[in-house]
Formats: sequence, structure tokens, C-alpha cells
Amino acid sequence: MKADLRGGAAHEVAMAGPSKPSDRASIRRTNLGLVLRLLRDSGPRSRARIASDTGLPRPTITGLISELVELGLVREGASERDGSVGRPSQAVEIDGRTICGVGVEINVDYLAVVALDLRGEVAFQRRIAVDVRTAGPESVLDSAAALVREAEAAVQAAGARVVGAALAAPGNVDITTGRVAFASNIGWRDVAALDALRERLGRSAPPLRLENDAKLGAIAEYLVASASDIHDLIYVTGETGVGGGIISGGQLMRGARGFAGEIGHMPLAPGGHPCACGRVGCWETMVGLGALLRHASDPDDPVHDPSLDVESRLADLRRRADDGDPRTLQALALIADDLALGVALLVDVLNPRAVVLGGYFAVFADYLLPSVREGVARRVMAPECGGCEVLPSTLGFTAPARGGAYLALDAVYQDPSGTA
Repeated sequence: MKADLRGGAAHEVAMAGPSKPSDRASIRRTNLGLVLRLLRDSGPRSRARIASDTGLPRPTITGLISELVELGLVREGASERDGSVGRPSQAVEIDGRTICGVGVEINVDYLAVVALDLRGEVAFQRRIAVDVRTAGPESVLDSAAALVREAEAAVQAAGARVVGAALAAPGNVDITTGRVAFASNIGWRDVAALDALRERLGRSAPPLRLENDAKLGAIAEYLVASASDIHDLIYVTGETGVGGGIISGGQLMRGARGFAGEIGHMPLAPGGHPCACGRVGCWETMVGLGALLRHASDPDDPVHDPSLDVESRLADLRRRADDGDPRTLQALALIADDLALGVALLVDVLNPRAVVLGGYFAVFADYLLPSVREGVARRVMAPECGGCEVLPSTLGFTAPARGGAYLALDAVYQDPSGTA
């Protein structure tokens, strides 16, 4: 599978801070990154177009492209005509098949790992069923480290190497200290996740980063949506916990202390079901995976068993819906109505160009979307939903881990010569 990474160059997701050139070497690093990001965001183009798009002189571009080719980050592609008379120019495109980033997601009932090369192509992926709350942080981080090692081994066997890894965790995370401050659905509080992962991986560990799972999912979804000129979106996770990642003007919105996006804990049902966060009636108690399972099946039904793979459990429910099972269909109708309620509030407040429904929402998209779209259109105050579309994720449960892999690869775009 390959993600379409093309979008407007002016709308790249800001994952790392901007470079601050202070001498010739740093200016060159900055310009190398500028060219590489342009090719990522806007697709293959001739040297003349790169010079025009960046404002850099042609001789400078020629030197930069030569260096990027030598580093294995770009290559000559198909011929391209730029409107001038004479032979067509060779287009330059992202290569980077020998460089991979790894994303590892910790979720309530599974761990997942994805390795992506610089072109967004999957080099390795795996998901294992784990009851994370019951297993506890030590066991879970043991498994996470094992998945990173497995991904590294697969990447190396293919003749590539891992330049970084990112851990996607639910709840409130502190990206500066690498700690999971509070993740109610998995029962973690003040867990030094990155230090523990480094200790397990040893001295050969790649550079590691930590980020909230929904924010990483939003990054992955944005890199797909930007190809359709969508640069303002909200990603809604659709798992046991319901989180949100917000992209505004192509920028990831973190908030004053990095906690923006805790949309699952909007209190929308006073007197409703208790939430893992300690409150009552949170939106995720109405539309999270637990709500679907509660409405659709009895507690002893195998679809509740967290030791079974989540997608196999959802496939079972999907078969029931396709077979016309009344209880399953009624459950989906209830979820759709409550989903529309929360999405409409988000659209009123943030006016996104799109709301992307991930996780299990995407599995049941054809059952949920008609009612959700109708309910959102009925509730949103702005005409025509303020220009917002409600869309299903094309990445499903892989979005957070993919976002982690993209985040790990961001270092290459910031300093191509240093990482490659």
C-alpha cells in the first residue's frame, strides 16, 4: 500500500520546529529539507519547476538534487515538459526506499507496528491482540519493544534501515519527557514510556518519540486528504476510547500544553454511563467501541473478548449487520445518532473542511455515514454544514501507527544529510 503524499507545499504538517540557518552548512541543510518537502507535498517535478517553486537559483537546485540523489533520497523519474521548446526535462521524485520510520501504537486491546519508507510504502506491519489494561505497562512495553525489533529486522532484511521510531499512546502524553501522564482507558498514570522502551531496546535503539495516538492518526489522514486540497480536518478515532486530532491550515493543533483533542470526554449524556475517566456521560460512552458492543451483544458474546483481534471481532459484527440482524442494525442506528450529535458540535466550533471517522466507524461506514451526515446537516448552524464533509477513513486502524512512522521520518525532512 502506498499513501498519496501530494498536497500544497504551503500546507505541510508542522511536526518539528523550523530550521534556523546561521551559517553555510545550516543553510544548505535547510535548503535540502525544503526541496525534499516540496517533492513530498507536491509530487515529482523538473529542476526548473523546483527552482521556480522554491525561489532558489537553478545552479543551487542542481547541486541540491545531486546531493539528495547521492543520499538515496530522490531519483530521476519520468520525463516532464515545462512549456519550453526542446527536449523534455527529467522529473525528480522522492526515493528513500532504503530509509524507514517505525510507528508503534498502544491501544486498549491491541498493539500495532508499521514501518514506512520515505515514499509512504509499507515495509512491514503487524498487530497483536493484547488486553493492555490487564497486562500492565511493563508487559505491554516488553511487547512494544519486541515489535520494534521485529520491524527493524524485517526492514534490514529488505536492505533498508530504520532512522527513527515513534510511540502512539492514548490519553494525555508529555512529548518533552516521554511520559504517558494519564490514559484512563488503559489505566496508565505517569508512565515513563520512552525511557522504558529505550531501556528494553538497548544501545542500538533508533531515535524515539512519543505522541498521542489521535494526533498521529490525524497526521496520517491529513497526508491522504491534502491530495484532495483538504487542509482543515478533524480525525475521530472510533475505538474503545474516542479521541480527536485537529489539523488547521495544515498545522497540527496541540493546544497550550499539548492536550487538545480530548473530544471523547465531552459530557453529552448527563446521567448516562460511567466513563473510564471518572465522569459520567462522556461522548465515548455513547459512541466508543464499548458502546457498540454493549448495544449489539450480550456480555458473554465473543465479540467482547479483548484477547481476540479487534478486526476479527468487528468482522463478526459486520456479518451480522449484513445478514440483517435486528439487534446489530439497531445498535448501529443508535451509534449513528449519537455520533452525529458530537460531530455537529465539533463542526460548529472548529468549522473544518472535513471530519474523518476512523477505527470501527470506517468498518461500518456504509451503515453509519448516511445517518451521521443527515444528523450533522440538521444540527450545524452554518449553511451547508459550513463546507464540511463527513468522510470515512481509508486507513482504518492503521492510522495512528502510520502517523508514528511519518513522525519518525520527519527528521529526514528536517535534516536530510544528517539522517541519511
